[in-house]
Amino acid sequence: MADGKQGKASIDWWTFSAAVLTVAGLSIPLVIGHEQAAVLVSQAYDAITKRFGVFYLWYGIGALGFLIYLAASRFGGIRLGAPDSRPRYSTLSWIAMLFCAGIGAGLLYWAVIEWGYYIQAPPFGLEPRSREAVEWASSYGLFHWGISAWSFYCLPALAIAYPFYVRKVPYLRLSTGCSAWLPGGINSRRGRFIDFLYMINLIGGTGTSLGLSTPMIAAAFSKLSGIPHDFLLEVVVVLFCIAIFGTSAWLGLEKGFKRLADFNLWLALTLLFFVLAVGPTLFILKMGTNSIGLVLQNFLRMSTWTDPVANSGFVENWTVFYWAWWIAYGPFVGIFVTRISEGRTIREVILGMLAFGSMGAWIFFIIFGNYALHLELNDILPVTQIMAQQSEATAITEVFATLPLGWLALAAFFVVAVVFLATTYDSASFTLASVSTRRLHAGENPARWLRVFWACALGVLPITLMFIEGGIKVILSTTIVVSLPLLVVGYLMASSLLKLLREDHPRK
Repeated sequence: MADGKQGKASIDWWTFSAAVLTVAGLSIPLVIGHEQAAVLVSQAYDAITKRFGVFYLWYGIGALGFLIYLAASRFGGIRLGAPDSRPRYSTLSWIAMLFCAGIGAGLLYWAVIEWGYYIQAPPFGLEPRSREAVEWASSYGLFHWGISAWSFYCLPALAIAYPFYVRKVPYLRLSTGCSAWLPGGINSRRGRFIDFLYMINLIGGTGTSLGLSTPMIAAAFSKLSGIPHDFLLEVVVVLFCIAIFGTSAWLGLEKGFKRLADFNLWLALTLLFFVLAVGPTLFILKMGTNSIGLVLQNFLRMSTWTDPVANSGFVENWTVFYWAWWIAYGPFVGIFVTRISEGRTIREVILGMLAFGSMGAWIFFIIFGNYALHLELNDILPVTQIMAQQSEATAITEVFATLPLGWLALAAFFVVAVVFLATTYDSASFTLASVSTRRLHAGENPARWLRVFWACALGVLPITLMFIEGGIKVILSTTIVVSLPLLVVGYLMASSLLKLLREDHPRK
């Protein structure tokens, strides 16, 4: 199938220039005053999570409830495109592409070691390293990467896809999802401001992902090659990944992204099956089953827990952070899912994203996370000690090195991580190019040079963040700081979509 025509419309220079200048405006001060920057970003993180954290929790509840309503309502059967159109991509390829776009290498990072934070500082005031703490440590990652996370992705996807495919709005932008509340049109000042917010959030969110993933990939490469793991190696890894997703961006969706996503899906499943087969299979399956049960039984409690008495910081440091990360990424994933979802019904998109997205992430947490937890509990590898004394990236590498044929498993992990990172940034460059193009009809792609430009530009902020002293918190804090305005945009998208649906499909 053809990859679609290249967009012939001119560049939206206002949006393009504003985003480029903002990247430069953020990166240059971070390099020049990196010590002060670390302090300021961390302070902003603390202030926002404490004062606005509860609004992130309510946003998650509202987004999920709204999507459940849409799927169950008379609007669920509406097709994104002509009434007789059929999906452009097979279901398996569609799942692979939305998963690679929405998850990326960040999943590999957190799936292996997230439990390591919870076991020592568990939720609900539990005793560290107690039996209850271990069970919750294995479970909370499933909650953070489950249906609430995918709701943050699915809401903008539908809000953008419906006017794009049904109303034929020729703009693949975040402002398209708010079109009912833009009387001056997508190119009005309000629309441009919304798109500018989106671009800043995407640049900040992808900066977080690359800032986390790069040390992990560099550590794996260092273990395999014997080359020392230092800042220079991490920069080389970033440049290597830019070369991969820049090439993929040039080739387009069919020849580039789709093939990478399909390849990585099968390689990742092979690695997962290998770890399950040669690892403590029964422990992984029992702990995974137990974790699913805990999450299902306590989903409402976990979604609304604010820790108002103890104020331990668990909710702000983890749930609020994750919700902010998903919100920052949501418009980007939404635009990309819009591009690959022509011909699917609203109900198919909702159920597909919430069900397949959650199950895909859960498999990684259940197998990789519980294998690492087994090593810790049985004194085979002191994972939490390595995390504290060396680095999280080193701990992840050492976990895979303990497997039979550890070098082969680590090499496969390295490839999966690189391709996940490449596909995430490939889709990010596609959506940034779409937003900075004046008009883009269904089936058209942004100009190739524009996609490649954004593929390269996306590496600037992550390298800057890695340069800053302050560790992981500075990288994570960036996401919180840039995501706050999108809480308002999310409400506008939901109400705009509902307004359009009721106008086009009144009750008879």
